[in-house]
Amino acid sequence: MELLNNSYFVLFLIIALGYLLGRITIAGISLDVSAVLFVAIFFGHYGYVVPDILQKIGLVLFIFSIGMQAGPGFFGTFKKQGRNFAVFALVLIGSAAVITWVCTLVFNIDMNIAIGLLTGALTSTPGLAAAIDSTQSPEASIGYGIAYPFGVIGVILFIRLLPKLLRQTTADAEKAYKDEMLEDHPIITKKNFKVENTKAVGKSLSELRIRRMTQGVVSRIMRDGEAFVPTPDSVLQMGDIIKVVGPEEAMLKIELLIGSETSTEIPLAGKYDVQKILVSNKEVMNKTVKELNLLQNYNATMTRIRRSGIDITPQPHTRLQLGDKIIIACDKENMKQVARILGNDDKRLSDSDLLPVALGIVIGVLIGKISLNFSDSFTFSLGLTGGVLTTALVLSNIGKTGKIVWAMSGSANQLLRQLGLLFFLSAVGTKAGESLVETFESYGMLLFGVGAIITIFPMIIAVIFSRFKKNFNILSLMGALTGGMTSTPGLAATTSMSDSDAPQIAYATIYPVAMVLLIIFVQILSFL
Repeated sequence: MELLNNSYFVLFLIIALGYLLGRITIAGISLDVSAVLFVAIFFGHYGYVVPDILQKIGLVLFIFSIGMQAGPGFFGTFKKQGRNFAVFALVLIGSAAVITWVCTLVFNIDMNIAIGLLTGALTSTPGLAAAIDSTQSPEASIGYGIAYPFGVIGVILFIRLLPKLLRQTTADAEKAYKDEMLEDHPIITKKNFKVENTKAVGKSLSELRIRRMTQGVVSRIMRDGEAFVPTPDSVLQMGDIIKVVGPEEAMLKIELLIGSETSTEIPLAGKYDVQKILVSNKEVMNKTVKELNLLQNYNATMTRIRRSGIDITPQPHTRLQLGDKIIIACDKENMKQVARILGNDDKRLSDSDLLPVALGIVIGVLIGKISLNFSDSFTFSLGLTGGVLTTALVLSNIGKTGKIVWAMSGSANQLLRQLGLLFFLSAVGTKAGESLVETFESYGMLLFGVGAIITIFPMIIAVIFSRFKKNFNILSLMGALTGGMTSTPGLAATTSMSDSDAPQIAYATIYPVAMVLLIIFVQILSFL
C-alpha cells in the first residue's frame, strides 16, 4: 500500500490504532495511551519507521511540559522528601547494578554486553552513552538494543499491575495523597469570636500580631451593629465581634488570645463585598502577598488562596501563581481595583504564549550538552532529557524573568504533553520493533532473559523497600519507579492512570538522582 510509505501517514495510523487498542479493558486493566507503543513495535517489525527526529521532538515536548507542571511543587517536595527519594534511587539503581554483576558471573556474559543490558533494561540513553564511553566497545550497544524493548514494556506492565499487586486503587491513593497535602495545608475554616480578653482590648491588630501568632486572618469586625473591613491599625474594643479565617489550629489560638467563639453573625455592609478572584495577570505572578500590599493600598483583606484543590492561608511571604483563586474582602469600589490588579480573566489565563516553551527548550538542550570532566575516564552530562527537565523545573519555579512568564495554562500543558508523548512512543516503538526479532535470533533467549531480570527484580526490591519504610503513597511510588528506571513511557502509563500530579512530581524529583547514580555504577562495572 503506497500510503504506508508516507511516514506521516504511518505516524497518525499508529496513534489512531493505539488509542483504539488502549480503550480495550481486560480484567480491569487497559493500556490506555501506552498502547501506542505496542502498535508502533508491531509496525516497526514489518519495516515501517517513524522518523527519529519525531522521537526527539516528542521527547523534549513531553519532558518540558512535565517539568513545567511539576516545577512549582518539585522543590518543596524535594526539601521534604529528598532524602527518601535519594535512598530509593540508590536501592533501585544499586540493586540493578548488583544483579547485572551477578548475572555476568552466573551466565558467563561479557561485561561490555552486560553493561549495555543494564542501560537498556533501565531505558537510559545517557547511561548508554556513558557505557560506550567507558567500555569503548560496540557490544554495549548490542546489549542495550536487546534489553531496551522489554525495558520499555516491562516497566509499563509492572506499573499497570502494581495497584492490583498491592491491593490498592488509584482512587484511594489519590485520597490519601490529598490527605497528606492537607497536613501541610490544613482545611481553612471561618469563625466569629467575641473580644473578651482584657489584654487584647485597646490594642491594634498589628500590635497583637494575630496573623503571625495564630496563622489566622481577621477579615471583618462588627462594633455596635456596624461591620467594617479592618486595617492593621484597627483597635479592638470590649464586645467587638471579629470574623477569622484560617486552619482549625488557628481558631484555638484566637480563642485564647481574643475571647470565646460566638454564633453571632456579622452582616455584609452595603458597601462591603467578598469575592473569589482569579489570578490571571502575569505581572503579579511570583509576587508575594507583602509586595502586593492590598491591605494598605485598598483596605482589602486576602483571606485564603485556592491552589490545585488546596486551600492555603495567605502569609506575607506567600507567592502568587497563575490560576490561583483568592478570596478577597473589601468595599465594592476597591474590589474593582483589586480585580483589575489580579486579572480575574479566564480567557486571558487560557491564552498560550509559545515563546517561553521554545526558549525554555533551547536553554534545556544547551544545558544538556554541557559536559563535566572528572577524570580521563569519567565524563558526566545531563543529556537531552536531563537538560530539558532540569531547565523546565527551574524556570517554572522562578515563574517570571522580566517580561517572560515561565508558565503554561493547564489545557495548553496537557495538549503539549499528549502531542509530545504520542510522537515519542510512535518513534521509540517502531525503532524497537525493527530489531526485535533479529536480536532474538542472533543471541537467543539468554540475554533477553537477563535483560528482563535486570528490569523487573530491581523494581520488586524497591517496592518491598518502600513498603517496609512506608515512605511513599502508591502514586508517588509509581512516579518514583518510572523516574528511577528513567522510563518516560512508564511515566506516560502512570499519568494516564490518575489525575493527580503526585507521579509527575516524584518522577521529576528522582530522575536526576537516578541518572547520576546509573552513570556512576556504569563506571564501577566497567572497572570490574
